[in-house]
Amino acid sequence: MPLFGKKKKDGNKESPTHAQPSRDATQTSNASHKQAGAVPGSADESPESQRPQYNFHCQLAHGSPTGIISGFTNVKELYAKIAECYNIEPSEIIFCTLNTHKIDMDRLLGGQIGLDDFLFAHVKGQKKEVEVIKSEDALGLTITDNGAGFAFIKRIKPDSVADQVEHILPGDHIEKIDGESFVGKRHFDVAKRLKEIPYGATFVLRLISPEKSPYANLQPRGGSRGHAAGAGGGLGSGKKTIRLKAKGAAVEEDAPDQAADVAIQAVNRLIEGLLGISDAELAQNIWELGQEIDNPHDFALAVDRDLGEFAFPDGLVFDFWGAISDAKAGRLKSATPGDGGGTVEFTEEF
Repeated sequence: MPLFGKKKKDGNKESPTHAQPSRDATQTSNASHKQAGAVPGSADESPESQRPQYNFHCQLAHGSPTGIISGFTNVKELYAKIAECYNIEPSEIIFCTLNTHKIDMDRLLGGQIGLDDFLFAHVKGQKKEVEVIKSEDALGLTITDNGAGFAFIKRIKPDSVADQVEHILPGDHIEKIDGESFVGKRHFDVAKRLKEIPYGATFVLRLISPEKSPYANLQPRGGSRGHAAGAGGGLGSGKKTIRLKAKGAAVEEDAPDQAADVAIQAVNRLIEGLLGISDAELAQNIWELGQEIDNPHDFALAVDRDLGEFAFPDGLVFDFWGAISDAKAGRLKSATPGDGGGTVEFTEEF
Protein backbone atom coordinates (compact mmCIF):
# COMPACT_ATOMS: atom_id res chain seq x y z
CA MET A 1 0.00 0.00 0.00
CA PRO A 2 1.63 3.35 -0.98
CA LEU A 3 2.38 6.00 1.62
CA PHE A 4 0.22 8.56 -0.11
CA GLY A 5 -2.36 7.49 -2.68
CA LYS A 6 -5.39 8.70 -4.52
CA LYS A 7 -8.83 8.53 -3.01
CA LYS A 8 -10.59 5.28 -3.45
CA LYS A 9 -13.99 6.94 -3.25
CA ASP A 10 -14.85 9.48 -5.17
CA GLY A 11 -28.17 32.10 11.11
CA ASN A 12 -28.60 35.01 13.03
CA LYS A 13 -25.63 37.28 13.66
CA GLU A 14 -24.58 37.57 17.30
CA SER A 15 -23.07 40.92 18.23
CA PRO A 16 -20.06 40.72 20.53
CA THR A 17 -20.58 42.11 24.01
CA HIS A 18 -18.16 44.60 25.50
CA ALA A 19 -17.38 42.85 28.76
CA GLN A 20 -16.44 39.41 29.95
CA PRO A 21 -19.44 37.34 31.02
CA SER A 22 -20.16 37.07 34.71
CA ARG A 23 -19.85 33.76 36.54
CA ASP A 24 -23.63 33.40 36.60
CA ALA A 25 -23.93 34.25 32.91
CA THR A 26 -21.29 31.70 32.00
CA GLN A 27 -23.05 29.01 33.99
CA THR A 28 -26.36 29.88 32.36
CA SER A 29 -25.17 29.92 28.73
CA ASN A 30 -22.28 27.45 28.79
CA ALA A 31 -22.87 24.89 31.53
CA SER A 32 -26.54 24.22 30.94
CA HIS A 33 -26.41 24.43 27.10
CA LYS A 34 -30.08 23.96 26.52
CA GLN A 35 -31.06 22.78 23.06
CA ALA A 36 -33.67 25.02 21.52
CA GLY A 37 -36.12 23.49 19.06
CA ALA A 38 -39.36 24.43 17.41
CA VAL A 39 -42.60 22.78 18.42
CA PRO A 40 -43.23 19.89 15.99
CA GLY A 41 -45.66 20.93 13.28
CA SER A 42 -45.43 24.63 14.12
CA ALA A 43 -44.74 27.37 11.58
CA ASP A 44 -41.36 28.03 13.25
CA GLU A 45 -40.05 24.55 12.45
CA SER A 46 -37.23 24.97 9.87
CA PRO A 47 -33.78 23.55 9.15
CA GLU A 48 -32.22 26.53 10.95
CA SER A 49 -34.46 26.15 14.02
CA GLN A 50 -33.62 22.44 14.18
CA ARG A 51 -29.85 23.12 14.47
CA PRO A 52 -28.39 22.44 17.93
CA GLN A 53 -28.45 25.69 19.89
CA TYR A 54 -25.43 25.24 22.13
CA ASN A 55 -23.95 28.59 23.15
CA PHE A 56 -20.20 29.10 23.41
CA HIS A 57 -18.29 32.18 24.48
CA CYS A 58 -15.66 33.30 21.99
CA GLN A 59 -12.99 35.95 21.54
CA LEU A 60 -10.43 36.76 18.88
CA ALA A 61 -7.16 35.55 20.38
CA HIS A 62 -5.30 38.83 19.83
CA GLY A 63 -8.04 40.73 21.70
CA SER A 64 -11.72 41.49 21.19
CA PRO A 65 -15.03 41.76 23.04
CA THR A 66 -16.66 38.46 23.99
CA GLY A 67 -19.22 37.06 21.58
CA ILE A 68 -21.76 34.24 21.86
CA ILE A 69 -21.52 31.62 19.09
CA SER A 70 -24.28 29.09 18.36
CA GLY A 71 -26.13 27.29 15.57
CA PHE A 72 -23.26 25.35 13.96
CA THR A 73 -22.86 21.64 13.26
CA ASN A 74 -19.31 21.40 11.86
CA VAL A 75 -16.01 23.28 11.89
CA LYS A 76 -16.68 25.25 8.69
CA GLU A 77 -20.01 26.46 10.05
CA LEU A 78 -18.34 27.34 13.37
CA TYR A 79 -15.76 29.51 11.57
CA ALA A 80 -18.55 31.14 9.56
CA LYS A 81 -20.44 31.98 12.78
CA ILE A 82 -17.31 33.42 14.41
CA ALA A 83 -16.56 35.46 11.28
CA GLU A 84 -20.13 36.78 11.20
CA CYS A 85 -19.93 37.75 14.85
CA TYR A 86 -16.77 39.79 14.33
CA ASN A 87 -17.48 41.05 10.80
CA ILE A 88 -14.53 39.29 9.19
CA GLU A 89 -14.21 36.69 6.44
CA PRO A 90 -14.16 33.00 7.51
CA SER A 91 -10.96 32.63 5.49
CA GLU A 92 -9.22 34.96 7.95
CA ILE A 93 -9.40 32.31 10.72
CA ILE A 94 -6.40 29.95 10.78
CA PHE A 95 -7.39 27.87 13.83
CA CYS A 96 -9.07 28.01 17.23
CA THR A 97 -7.75 27.12 20.66
CA LEU A 98 -9.77 26.07 23.68
CA ASN A 99 -9.58 28.00 26.97
CA THR A 100 -6.43 29.96 26.12
CA HIS A 101 -5.60 32.91 23.87
CA LYS A 102 -2.05 31.59 23.44
CA ILE A 103 -0.77 29.73 20.39
CA ASP A 104 -0.83 26.48 22.36
CA MET A 105 -0.82 23.50 20.04
CA ASP A 106 -1.97 21.21 22.87
CA ARG A 107 -5.22 23.19 23.10
CA LEU A 108 -6.25 23.17 19.45
CA LEU A 109 -9.91 22.82 18.56
CA GLY A 110 -10.39 19.42 16.95
CA GLY A 111 -13.54 17.46 16.34
CA GLN A 112 -14.85 17.90 19.88
CA ILE A 113 -15.68 20.86 22.10
CA GLY A 114 -16.36 20.55 25.82
CA LEU A 115 -19.64 22.17 26.82
CA ASP A 116 -17.77 24.56 29.13
CA ASP A 117 -14.97 25.39 26.70
CA PHE A 118 -14.19 29.01 25.78
CA LEU A 119 -13.18 29.47 22.13
CA PHE A 120 -10.33 31.71 20.95
CA ALA A 121 -10.06 32.32 17.19
CA HIS A 122 -6.59 33.00 15.80
CA VAL A 123 -6.74 35.11 12.64
CA LYS A 124 -4.20 35.82 9.92
CA GLY A 125 -1.43 38.24 10.78
CA GLN A 126 2.00 38.80 9.26
CA LYS A 127 2.85 37.27 5.87
CA LYS A 128 6.40 36.11 5.31
CA GLU A 129 8.52 34.15 2.86
CA VAL A 130 11.40 32.04 4.13
CA GLU A 131 14.07 30.22 2.16
CA VAL A 132 14.91 26.74 3.46
CA ILE A 133 17.75 24.41 2.50
CA LYS A 134 16.76 20.77 2.93
CA SER A 135 20.06 19.78 4.51
CA GLU A 136 18.54 16.66 6.07
CA ASP A 137 15.96 14.18 4.85
CA ALA A 138 13.57 15.21 7.66
CA LEU A 139 12.62 18.88 8.10
CA GLY A 140 11.31 18.31 11.63
CA LEU A 141 7.81 19.69 10.99
CA THR A 142 4.48 18.27 12.08
CA ILE A 143 1.57 19.59 10.00
CA THR A 144 -2.11 19.69 10.91
CA ASP A 145 -5.11 21.54 9.45
CA ASN A 146 -8.17 23.37 10.68
CA GLY A 147 -10.76 21.27 8.83
CA ALA A 148 -11.66 24.26 6.67
CA GLY A 149 -8.88 24.41 4.12
CA PHE A 150 -5.86 25.76 6.00
CA ALA A 151 -2.85 23.59 6.88
CA PHE A 152 -0.49 24.94 9.53
CA ILE A 153 2.55 23.97 11.56
CA LYS A 154 1.74 22.20 14.80
CA ARG A 155 5.21 21.28 16.03
CA ILE A 156 8.86 21.91 15.24
CA LYS A 157 11.33 19.29 16.38
CA PRO A 158 14.25 20.71 18.39
CA ASP A 159 17.57 21.03 16.49
CA SER A 160 15.89 20.09 13.20
CA VAL A 161 16.26 21.88 9.86
CA ALA A 162 13.07 23.88 10.50
CA ASP A 163 14.18 24.75 14.04
CA GLN A 164 17.24 26.49 12.61
CA VAL A 165 15.04 28.88 10.60
CA GLU A 166 14.07 31.60 13.03
CA HIS A 167 10.95 32.77 11.24
CA ILE A 168 9.23 29.36 11.00
CA LEU A 169 6.92 29.12 14.00
CA PRO A 170 4.15 26.87 15.36
CA GLY A 171 0.76 28.13 14.20
CA ASP A 172 2.06 29.44 10.87
CA HIS A 173 -0.31 28.72 8.00
CA ILE A 174 1.52 27.21 5.00
CA GLU A 175 0.04 29.16 2.12
CA LYS A 176 2.50 28.26 -0.65
CA ILE A 177 5.50 26.01 -1.31
CA ASP A 178 7.72 27.28 -4.13
CA GLY A 179 4.80 29.34 -5.45
CA GLU A 180 2.32 26.43 -5.43
CA SER A 181 -0.80 27.28 -3.40
CA PHE A 182 -1.94 24.87 -0.71
CA VAL A 183 -5.01 26.83 0.36
CA GLY A 184 -7.91 24.39 0.47
CA LYS A 185 -5.60 21.37 0.75
CA ARG A 186 -5.35 18.87 3.60
CA HIS A 187 -2.40 18.40 5.95
CA PHE A 188 -1.30 15.22 4.15
CA ASP A 189 -1.12 17.11 0.84
CA VAL A 190 1.33 19.59 2.38
CA ALA A 191 3.34 16.82 4.09
CA LYS A 192 3.57 14.89 0.81
CA ARG A 193 4.87 17.94 -1.08
CA LEU A 194 7.50 18.68 1.58
CA LYS A 195 8.59 15.06 1.60
CA GLU A 196 9.05 15.13 -2.19
CA ILE A 197 11.58 17.99 -2.05
CA PRO A 198 15.00 16.47 -2.82
CA TYR A 199 17.77 16.36 -0.25
CA GLY A 200 20.00 19.43 -0.61
CA ALA A 201 17.40 21.47 -2.52
CA THR A 202 16.50 25.04 -1.62
CA PHE A 203 12.80 25.93 -1.50
CA VAL A 204 10.63 28.85 -0.41
CA LEU A 205 7.78 28.69 2.09
CA ARG A 206 5.14 31.42 2.08
CA LEU A 207 3.75 31.51 5.61
CA ILE A 208 1.12 33.53 7.45
CA SER A 209 1.52 33.87 11.21
CA PRO A 210 -1.48 34.27 13.53
CA GLU A 211 -2.14 37.82 14.71
CA LYS A 212 -0.11 38.35 17.84
CA SER A 213 -1.66 38.97 21.24
CA PRO A 214 -0.17 41.85 23.26
CA TYR A 215 0.74 39.20 25.85
CA ALA A 216 2.34 36.76 23.39
CA ASN A 217 5.82 37.30 24.82
CA LEU A 218 4.63 36.02 28.20
CA GLN A 219 3.98 32.55 26.76
CA PRO A 220 6.27 29.88 28.30
CA ARG A 221 8.47 27.95 25.91
CA GLY A 222 8.81 24.20 26.05
CA GLY A 223 11.46 21.87 24.71
CA SER A 224 9.64 21.38 21.40
CA ARG A 225 8.25 24.47 19.73
CA GLY A 226 4.49 24.05 19.73
CA HIS A 227 4.29 22.66 23.27
CA ALA A 228 3.97 25.10 26.16
CA ALA A 229 5.99 24.03 29.20
CA GLY A 230 3.93 21.73 31.39
CA ALA A 231 0.92 21.91 29.11
CA GLY A 232 -1.47 19.01 28.82
CA GLY A 233 -3.59 17.91 25.91
CA GLY A 234 -7.23 17.07 25.50
CA LEU A 235 -10.38 19.02 26.11
CA GLY A 236 -11.24 21.59 28.73
CA SER A 237 -13.21 21.01 31.88
CA GLY A 238 -16.47 19.80 30.33
CA LYS A 239 -17.37 16.15 30.85
CA LYS A 240 -19.91 16.40 28.04
CA THR A 241 -18.71 17.35 24.56
CA ILE A 242 -20.09 18.35 21.19
CA ARG A 243 -18.73 16.11 18.41
CA LEU A 244 -18.40 18.03 15.15
CA LYS A 245 -18.64 15.66 12.21
CA ALA A 246 -17.60 16.25 8.62
CA LYS A 247 -20.95 14.79 7.52
CA GLY A 248 -24.18 15.03 9.47
CA ALA A 249 -25.24 17.01 12.51
CA ALA A 250 -23.19 17.67 15.63
CA VAL A 251 -23.74 15.14 18.41
CA GLU A 252 -23.58 15.58 22.17
CA GLU A 253 -21.61 12.78 23.81
CA ASP A 254 -19.47 11.98 26.81
CA ALA A 255 -15.81 12.96 26.72
CA PRO A 256 -13.56 10.00 25.83
CA ASP A 257 -12.89 7.61 28.73
CA GLN A 258 -9.34 6.68 29.75
CA ALA A 259 -8.99 3.76 27.33
CA ALA A 260 -10.26 5.87 24.43
CA ASP A 261 -8.09 8.84 25.39
CA VAL A 262 -4.83 6.87 25.53
CA ALA A 263 -5.68 4.98 22.32
CA ILE A 264 -6.39 8.23 20.46
CA GLN A 265 -3.11 9.70 21.73
CA ALA A 266 -1.17 6.61 20.65
CA VAL A 267 -2.78 6.43 17.20
CA ASN A 268 -2.19 10.14 16.60
CA ARG A 269 1.49 9.71 17.50
CA LEU A 270 1.76 6.86 15.02
CA ILE A 271 0.21 9.01 12.30
CA GLU A 272 2.53 11.87 13.16
CA GLY A 273 5.58 9.62 13.27
CA LEU A 274 5.16 8.20 9.78
CA LEU A 275 3.21 10.82 7.86
CA GLY A 276 4.30 14.00 9.65
CA ILE A 277 0.70 15.10 10.28
CA SER A 278 -1.35 15.44 13.44
CA ASP A 279 -5.10 14.83 13.37
CA ALA A 280 -6.91 13.95 16.60
CA GLU A 281 -10.24 13.57 14.80
CA LEU A 282 -8.74 11.06 12.36
CA ALA A 283 -7.18 9.20 15.31
CA GLN A 284 -10.56 9.08 17.05
CA ASN A 285 -12.19 7.71 13.89
CA ILE A 286 -9.55 4.95 13.78
CA TRP A 287 -10.14 4.14 17.46
CA GLU A 288 -13.89 3.92 16.88
CA LEU A 289 -13.37 1.56 13.94
CA GLY A 290 -11.32 -0.79 16.12
CA GLN A 291 -13.37 -0.51 19.28
CA GLU A 292 -15.89 -3.21 18.35
CA ILE A 293 -13.62 -5.35 16.14
CA ASP A 294 -11.84 -8.35 17.66
CA ASN A 295 -9.22 -9.21 15.02
CA PRO A 296 -6.65 -7.30 12.92
CA HIS A 297 -7.88 -8.64 9.57
CA ASP A 298 -11.38 -7.16 9.94
CA PHE A 299 -9.85 -3.96 11.33
CA ALA A 300 -7.61 -3.58 8.26
CA LEU A 301 -10.62 -4.09 5.98
CA ALA A 302 -12.59 -1.45 7.92
CA VAL A 303 -9.73 1.08 7.71
CA ASP A 304 -9.34 0.43 3.98
CA ARG A 305 -13.11 0.81 3.45
CA ASP A 306 -13.70 3.96 5.50
CA LEU A 307 -10.32 5.74 5.34
CA GLY A 308 -8.98 4.60 1.98
CA GLU A 309 -8.12 8.16 0.90
CA PHE A 310 -5.16 8.12 3.31
CA ALA A 311 -3.69 4.91 1.82
CA PHE A 312 -2.09 3.91 5.14
CA PRO A 313 0.75 1.37 4.76
CA ASP A 314 -0.09 -2.12 6.02
CA GLY A 315 2.54 -1.87 8.74
CA LEU A 316 1.02 1.34 10.10
CA VAL A 317 -2.47 -0.21 10.17
CA PHE A 318 -1.03 -3.12 12.16
CA ASP A 319 0.52 -0.62 14.60
CA PHE A 320 -2.87 1.09 14.93
CA TRP A 321 -4.39 -2.27 15.88
CA GLY A 322 -1.63 -2.88 18.43
CA ALA A 323 -2.22 0.49 20.11
CA ILE A 324 -6.00 -0.04 20.18
CA SER A 325 -5.65 -3.58 21.57
CA ASP A 326 -3.22 -2.40 24.26
CA ALA A 327 -5.55 0.44 25.23
CA LYS A 328 -8.59 -1.86 25.48
CA ALA A 329 -6.54 -4.25 27.68
CA GLY A 330 -5.32 -1.41 29.92
CA ARG A 331 -1.68 -1.78 28.87
CA LEU A 332 -1.28 1.86 27.77
CA LYS A 333 -0.97 4.86 30.04
CA SER A 334 -1.70 8.45 29.13
CA ALA A 335 1.41 10.38 28.14
CA THR A 336 2.17 13.38 30.33
CA PRO A 337 4.63 15.94 28.91
CA GLY A 338 7.90 15.88 30.79
CA ASP A 339 7.37 12.71 32.84
CA GLY A 340 9.12 10.37 30.42
CA GLY A 341 6.25 7.87 30.56
CA GLY A 342 3.21 7.00 28.54
CA THR A 343 3.24 6.22 24.86
CA VAL A 344 6.29 6.44 22.65
CA GLU A 345 7.13 9.73 20.90
CA PHE A 346 7.96 8.89 17.28
CA THR A 347 10.26 10.78 14.93
CA GLU A 348 8.79 12.77 12.06
CA GLU A 349 9.61 11.46 8.61
CA PHE A 350 9.77 14.63 6.51
